[in-house]
Amino acid sequence: MKGLSKDRLWSIAVLTPSIILIAVFVYGFIARSVYVSMTDWGNDPAQALALDPIIRWVGLANYQELFTGFLQGRFRQELVSTIFFTLFFILGCLGLGLGLALILDRNPKGEGLWRTIFLFPMSLSFIVTGTIWRWMLQPGGGVNQAPTLLGGEASTFGWLSSTDALWKFDWNKLPLLTASVVGLVLAVMAVRAARGGDRTRTLVAAACAALLFLWALFIGPNIKMLPAPELHGFNLALIGIIIAAVWQMSGYTMALYLAGLRGIPEELREAARVDGANDIGMYQHVIFPLLAPITLSAMIVLGHISLKIFDLVYAMAGPDNINTSVPALNMYLTSFRQNQFALGAAIGTILLILVAFVIVPYLSSQFRTEEGRA
Repeated sequence: MKGLSKDRLWSIAVLTPSIILIAVFVYGFIARSVYVSMTDWGNDPAQALALDPIIRWVGLANYQELFTGFLQGRFRQELVSTIFFTLFFILGCLGLGLGLALILDRNPKGEGLWRTIFLFPMSLSFIVTGTIWRWMLQPGGGVNQAPTLLGGEASTFGWLSSTDALWKFDWNKLPLLTASVVGLVLAVMAVRAARGGDRTRTLVAAACAALLFLWALFIGPNIKMLPAPELHGFNLALIGIIIAAVWQMSGYTMALYLAGLRGIPEELREAARVDGANDIGMYQHVIFPLLAPITLSAMIVLGHISLKIFDLVYAMAGPDNINTSVPALNMYLTSFRQNQFALGAAIGTILLILVAFVIVPYLSSQFRTEEGRA
């Protein structure tokens, strides 16, 4: 074939089986799950496990049921819990990982040993981590008994069983809150674009932000997703799971930050000192800006992990603890315990969309960067 060299033909021959397998077993199954989520498969128990079930197309009815159905309050709480879990998990991993990296960057005595100790939790599976921390966070476990070492009384906090919650809000106000947050983000983007001199992006972002704020002021308060108020918030039982997750993954962010710190040329540090910068100024104006790409990459990976977290929650709190449940766990129970395959597929599709919101912008920026270098 004209235009195809021998090396290119070999490349195509080698890659074709992988492309076919990915197309069938990844994207094909994703498409199948999306299709199933728009049917009623499993809504009729008599048809759920039939050899030739009667499956009818219902469109977005399952998604409407998840967000507005009377019996799906658990799923709505799980979405809220996932947002809080993701936020605190990312902040905890980034903060602790950066702190450990800054300590190791000063070449302390026994650095290799400390680096191994900090990285060791990452080598464990979430099941092992969950089992260890579940034992430690029991009512009579090591964490609650720690105050007795200092002469105090044992703690009675229910790390995995607490029913208390903070920052509660009415689910009916979700569209209003979402529009307000997105509008605020667009307003910030408009300001940044204006500073960069990009007039088109400034006008588009500012116009979209203004429309969202107007919608939030005049239309949003009148929208009711449920006939009665339904409060959701940050369940305190998630604190123990967040601690365990941060303990396991902070070593990963430490390794990333330490590699970034070691990759900064010493000449830049010396130049900053010559210009009169103290240690705080050097980190604020020289080192931390250079670590921004590493922070973004770590946030993407950690966000992806937190959105689909399943095994850690299962190992620590079990499948039936509503206060610590997450959408991935609910998807498993809905699909394989209740045999409601369409509703489980809808939950999985929502998780896919959430992960795509995290991954796609990052991949897009990476492709633009590579094209710019080319």
